[in-house]
This record gives sequence, structure tokens and C-alpha cells, in this order.
Amino acid sequence: MIKYTLRRLMMIIPMLVLISIISFILIELPPGDYLTVRIMNLEHQGIIVSDAEILSLQRQYGLDKPMYARYIRWIENFLVRGNLGVSFQYDRPVIDLIKERLPATLILVSVSLIVSWLIAIPLGIYSATHQYSPVDYFFTFIAFIGLGTPGFLLAMILAWLSISFFNFSPIGLMSVEFIGKPWDFAKLADVMKHAWFPIAIMAIGGTGSLMRTMRNNLLDELGKQYVVTAVAKGVHPTKLILKYPVRLAISPVIVGTAGILPQLFAGGGLIAIVLGLETIGPLLLGAVLTQDMYVAGSILTILGFLTILGNFLSDLLLAAVDPRVRLGSGVAR
Repeated sequence: MIKYTLRRLMMIIPMLVLISIISFILIELPPGDYLTVRIMNLEHQGIIVSDAEILSLQRQYGLDKPMYARYIRWIENFLVRGNLGVSFQYDRPVIDLIKERLPATLILVSVSLIVSWLIAIPLGIYSATHQYSPVDYFFTFIAFIGLGTPGFLLAMILAWLSISFFNFSPIGLMSVEFIGKPWDFAKLADVMKHAWFPIAIMAIGGTGSLMRTMRNNLLDELGKQYVVTAVAKGVHPTKLILKYPVRLAISPVIVGTAGILPQLFAGGGLIAIVLGLETIGPLLLGAVLTQDMYVAGSILTILGFLTILGNFLSDLLLAAVDPRVRLGSGVAR
């Protein structure tokens, strides 16, 4: 198991370098750069920018250097000083922008994922053990609604219903009167009053997918010979299902944890934009639209790293839970 872990860790380093290069190239692919977008906005406002001012701005933002030189400078600052660069749009360190939005992002998405698991796994088990019952049909119908409805569309519909019929605006994480004020019990209560809405929206899609995955895999396990034999020997159904079939059927759920870390960081981008949440997703979208390359490149690189790390952790967890993975990969205990 130790050799397996070390081998997987060694693969992370070259993959991270490759992801950082690809992320930087992707943000440079569109024609022009941040300065081009800024000059266009100024000209739309009737402000004429001279060639001397353009040259000065290019030097200020480092855009007078070739792309590979900007990448080397960016990655060197990150590795040596832990500096992700300065945002062109906000004129602030990128790391500060990420730190500001990270707590709300992690709390919203982690709670929504926990809620999704707590609902989906028991419902998936119940649906599999009561196949084709009215309750199974009802849960399946709800799951398909969650799977087929985009999160941002559901957020728009429910937000409109909330404002129209309940006179409550779920936009943002707090009411306007609490923005910028110190934390107290009233502000915390107001945040809790707003936070449940995006948490519920984010949990709906994951719940439907997870429930169907759990149900289908558990049905496959329940039809296998070892379950039939255990039932014939008189093993209690609850003990049998929870100890063996559920443990094996939950393996795809564990594999799915590979996508959890980037989700935690991105924070349900489109839903956050619709609901006006100050999370990482809207920050990334704004950076891409304005070609703020250090913000966009940093966030994309972090997302890529978290995807690799999520796959690594899910592989280790799967190897620990399922002996077949260890034996099939030649991994010893």
C-alpha cells in the first residue's frame, strides 16, 4: 500500500506542471488581452488612449513580454514566494481575492454535499430493496427531476417564486443592511436565513444522480449468488444488506468523490452567479471575460490540482474499502 501511495504521489508533480501550462495557454488563446478589453471600454466611454499611455500600461501589466516569459515569472513567484500575481481587474493580489471568497464557497458546497449524501444514500438503499413499489416510483420521479433540471434554472424559478409569493429575496448571502457590518447574532441569523436556499439548490442535482447510482448498483449486488445463499442460510436481511451489498455498491459513490474537491473550490459557479453569491465561481467567470490572466490561470490551476488530488484520495479510499481493488492492482495491505 505504501509503494502504491508513493507511486501515485510522484505522478501528481508532472501533471500539476502540465495543468498550469495548459491553464495559462487557455487564458491566452482568445485574441487580445486584458489591456485590449480595458482600452475598448475606455473608448466606449469616449476616452481616447494615446500610444504612449498604451505602451506604459503594457509595461505596467507585463504584457510587453512574450507569453512564455509571463508564465515563467508567474510560476516562479508562486513556487518561490507563494505569490499568484496581481489581478489586473481589481489591482489586488490574487491570493487575497481567493481567500475572501473561499470560506463561503467551502461552507456552501460542503454542506450541500453532506445533505445530498444523507438524503440520497438511504433513499437509494430503500428504493433498491423495495423495487417497483409506489415509493420507489415516487423517488425515481423526484430523482429524474433533479437530474434533468439545470441548477441555475431551478435557482431562477425558485427565486422568482420566493420573491413573488413569500416576499423574501434569496439573492446573496445576507440582507443589504448587514453588508460590511461586524458579525453579531442578528447578522449570523440573517446569513443562516439566506444560506439554506443555495444549499438546497446545490444539493438537488447531486441527490438525484447519487440516489440512482446507489439504487442501480445495489440492485446488481442483490441479484448475485452470495446474497441468495446468505438469505437461504437465514442471515437477517438488514445485517446482510448493510454488511455486504451496500459496502460493494457504494464503491462508485467513493469514486465520485474525485469531483468533490474542485466542486468545493468552484462553489457551483452558475448557481452562485444567478443568486449573486460571493464565491469562487463568479470570480473565475469575470476573470475569463476580462482576460485577467493571473486570476483565471490561478483558479484553473488550483481546480486541476484539486481534481488530481480528489482522484488520488478516492483511489486510496476505494482501495481501503474494497479488497478487490487492492488485489486487482497487486497492492498489499
